Amino acid sequence: MSDAAFHYQALTPDLILDAVESLGIYPETGLLALNSYENRVYQFRCDRGRRYVAKFYRPERWSDAQILEEHSFAFELAEAEVPLAVPLCIDGQSLHHFGGFRFALFPSIGGRGFEVDNLEQLETVGHFIGRLHQVGKSAAFTSREALTLKGFGDDSLAWLRQSGHVPPYLEQAFFTVAEQLLQAVKSRWFEAGTLRLHGDLHPGNILWTPDGPGFVDLDDARTGPAIQDLWMMLSGDRSQRLLQLEILLEAYEEFCSFDTRELALIEPLRALRMLHHTAWLSRRWADPAFPMHFPWFAGDKYWEQQILAFKEQLANLDEPVLSLIPY
Repeated sequence: MSDAAFHYQALTPDLILDAVESLGIYPETGLLALNSYENRVYQFRCDRGRRYVAKFYRPERWSDAQILEEHSFAFELAEAEVPLAVPLCIDGQSLHHFGGFRFALFPSIGGRGFEVDNLEQLETVGHFIGRLHQVGKSAAFTSREALTLKGFGDDSLAWLRQSGHVPPYLEQAFFTVAEQLLQAVKSRWFEAGTLRLHGDLHPGNILWTPDGPGFVDLDDARTGPAIQDLWMMLSGDRSQRLLQLEILLEAYEEFCSFDTRELALIEPLRALRMLHHTAWLSRRWADPAFPMHFPWFAGDKYWEQQILAFKEQLANLDEPVLSLIPY
């Protein structure tokens, strides 16, 4: 991927406004940058009083076919009444091109943060993840990527080895424990059933509106095991996670069946996410936004902490698998 893909210098406020106005929508307010590092996302109010979000996709990350498949999945979910931010179709198109950038417009759904420790909210979220997966099972992606050991594990580790970002005096310790972690994941991995997923369903991608949850950001939609969209809802000590899991799955299974064998993939998936996230920061370091927002990545302390975190995750992989509390 070229360095040019990491820079948004050409994405000036004037270009953003011109892009939006090319669709016949005229911003009345300034552009409010939202919390997004992978893409560039802005909220505004138009001259008719409606609030929109404009999402400008990172160049070279996805193909048009992959983005349109994400949009198609969003339309399916909306038709099934899953509360999701769905791109607007304007003149029959949901993906637009302007000034060398690709972008989409979404209605702004607003809302406050989802409280993962609020069990009533968690139950409602479980219902809607079940409905999301019911739709996800009904067809398959043909262009979008799958969650694989190679992509999240092997490729992440290979990138970090050649990146030059690991401090030389920590290389042996870091790569030794990272390799041990990946091998431990591989020894516990099994091929579960797969379906179309949200892909990155952490609590930050769920807003709480007066009508309940609102899901956002299908940017990482991919094929994978159902548990990938569930395990990030769990937090706290083991007893808290068991209670959350029981509530979540009881609600989930009102709409979609769940293979409880996938519970054994929770800690392997967590380990893969840790490896993938570290490699993601490294891959994006040429983007000026990343040194600004993640300055600690360039410090030795970060890598020392990663070594400790990887060791802790190795220990977590040896813990008994979470199992459902009997009713």
